[in-house]
Amino acid sequence: MNFMNQAFILANKALEHDDVPIGAVIVKNSKIIARGENRVQKSKNPTLHAEIVAINKACKKLNSKFLDNCDLYVTLEPCGMCATAISLARIKNVYFAARDIKGGAILYNAKIYDNDKHLWQPNVYEMTEYSEQSAQMLKQFFVKLRKLS
Repeated sequence: MNFMNQAFILANKALEHDDVPIGAVIVKNSKIIARGENRVQKSKNPTLHAEIVAINKACKKLNSKFLDNCDLYVTLEPCGMCATAISLARIKNVYFAARDIKGGAILYNAKIYDNDKHLWQPNVYEMTEYSEQSAQMLKQFFVKLRKLS
């Protein structure tokens, strides 16, 4: 199963309720154990990013606050809140599709895992073969949003 493609399916689901198109899946032992899409607009809650939704579901499923030996696949580089939550959950590997120059906190801005040494540091992998797909989806969303306002 292509886990990043599953994350893109969830990003499209976020579009259905006018949320920024970002999706995430958490994988353990080569199986998806949790899925999440942005629900900020739908739930009127600024913390319900795709990664947070998926982490909450995975913790509930495993009945654990730690997601040791789990991988996260997400369509956009995580922000500071999500990068910190990923660390607190002790996710082993993070795979993301596109860089986020404005809001990302792994390669840009806060560089959470480089600068905050007390946090658990996951392995981070940029899946550049998906970056254009993610970038186009986000661009189309924001062009549409600007036209509506």
